[in-house]
Amino acid sequence: MSQPVKDRFDDVPRTSGRVGAHRAEAPGMNGWVVLLWSFVAALVLIVVGIFVALVMMGRITLFPAADDTTAPTPEPTGVVDTSYSVLILNATPEEGLDDQLRETLINAQWPDDLISYGPAGQQDFAETTVYYVAEADELAAIGMADLIGGAHVEQSDFYANPNDPEQKQLVVVIGLDDASTQPEPEETPAE
Repeated sequence: MSQPVKDRFDDVPRTSGRVGAHRAEAPGMNGWVVLLWSFVAALVLIVVGIFVALVMMGRITLFPAADDTTAPTPEPTGVVDTSYSVLILNATPEEGLDDQLRETLINAQWPDDLISYGPAGQQDFAETTVYYVAEADELAAIGMADLIGGAHVEQSDFYANPNDPEQKQLVVVIGLDDASTQPEPEETPAE
């Protein structure tokens, strides 16, 4: 049998009995570091598990919907200001409603010379409305609407006086809703 040929690696002295990298010690890994990393991993898993459980039970909402229940803004209360001139227009087929509303305003201490009234150009206006021109007139319009029984209030320059833009004026258009709430005259039975 022949002998293997010698090469330069045959002269390297053997210092340990181990051969290969898989038998080498893990450098820098000791028991305390492994224990610390295990503790951190367990803590993270526990916290994530609790969070997921709370989400699934509905105790935590990830993406809450916008809250539409904001505090309601108080509606401005009106002021009855008898210095305004008032135009009353009857926009219903029932005659005399404008005169009745005029009497209501006079009974509420409104000066007679500041009240004008008459029929409107139409007879099918749906809702009784108090119109005002400027923002500063809004509280007076609300006060007028409360005084006549809760009419709708709206800003419009349609009824503004072009000759006197500074005139303080309110316009009340009587609608069909007011005509239907007027008391019916009682019929007396024939004797």
